Amino acid sequence: MNVHDWLSNLPLGDAESSCKIVEVSFNNGSRKDYFRNTTVHYYSKGDMIAVEGVAGFDVGMVNLTGELVRLQLKKNNIDEKSPDIKKILRRAAELDIEKMMETKAREAQVLIRSRAIARHLRLEMKMAEVEIQADGKKATFFYIADDRVDFRELIKLYATEFKVKVEMRQIGARQEAGKVGGIGSCGRELCCSTWLTDFKSVNTNAARYQNLSINQTKLSGQCGRLKCCLNYELDTYMDALQYFPNDADVLEMARGRAFLAKKDIFRNLMWYTMPESNKQYPLSLETVKKIKAQNREGIRPEEFETVEVTSSKAKEVEPEYADLVGQISLKSLEKTTRKRRDKERSQQRPPQQQPGRNNPQVRANPSGPQQQAGRNAPPAPQGQRGPQQTGDRQQRPGGGNRRPQRGPTNRNQQPPADKKD
Repeated sequence: MNVHDWLSNLPLGDAESSCKIVEVSFNNGSRKDYFRNTTVHYYSKGDMIAVEGVAGFDVGMVNLTGELVRLQLKKNNIDEKSPDIKKILRRAAELDIEKMMETKAREAQVLIRSRAIARHLRLEMKMAEVEIQADGKKATFFYIADDRVDFRELIKLYATEFKVKVEMRQIGARQEAGKVGGIGSCGRELCCSTWLTDFKSVNTNAARYQNLSINQTKLSGQCGRLKCCLNYELDTYMDALQYFPNDADVLEMARGRAFLAKKDIFRNLMWYTMPESNKQYPLSLETVKKIKAQNREGIRPEEFETVEVTSSKAKEVEPEYADLVGQISLKSLEKTTRKRRDKERSQQRPPQQQPGRNNPQVRANPSGPQQQAGRNAPPAPQGQRGPQQTGDRQQRPGGGNRRPQRGPTNRNQQPPADKKD
């Protein structure tokens, strides 16, 4: 519940009329109190000071100073000139802070032991938090209980066990959630742990007026009670529902009774359903009042005069983007991407074995099976290639045409010279 002092830089004409009350927070901001500054020192936000306690002193941090403290006092109905306001002793020294850290380290163990003692006495209460004074002379026990608890015997055991002066203070489940803190379903920090100090009762009627489904899982907060935010917009709904007819829960129609399903304060519509179907009929306020007047006269209308309801969400118009250089073709981009992908795949494949080079079997027997089979065949005349030679098509069994005969395969061999007549 930090507050920004927006009046801190405002110059004051009369220093005597300035506010002498300082707001001090204890136990990491879980508790705040007001103290009077009777010293000549000026304390700013964040300073550690020693203040009056119960039979001793306590150490806290300055949370707010200046004229904004007067607004807080007026809000909490505290008189600025009240003699009950305690005083500020001094600025906290190193010894005071060390003593405070030692006592704060005991709070966890004291809380566990206090719960065990309360369970041993069979008291219907829950110990929520323990706050020990900085000098260790007083301890405040915050507890939660639905009914009244007789803890007179409990106080005696606590005083004997912890050697402190005991103060019992009852809080609610909402105050406990504010002390623990957390994140709500809205995604923000809990209202009770940031700014909300006045806790009002919340009932299920607040959800009904706002047309919310009665689902305890969604309507309950981390404290187990109904969410405080259900009351934030309740007044707006109550003001809008004043113009809706109150006695229009049931309408008499020719085919049966129509029951009220919900009220829409934003469109001023009332939705009705028939028993034979789940369809909802939106009716305007004038139509509902007209049907109620007919029902009083004993007339039952045949059909509803429904209102055409359009979707409140307008269709979003997609922005048109223009390319100043030229329109980009997606097909060309896809082709480029496909070519790049194929190229990468071909580079990742192992190189194919070429005959006579990388294949050891071909290197050992370069003739090949077909050439071995053709060794005993008669040699082909010069100028013609045999079927065993590579690079030429063999004649198919069906008598297919062959490619024209090529010259000799040996480059060094010259073709025979033509004979002269």
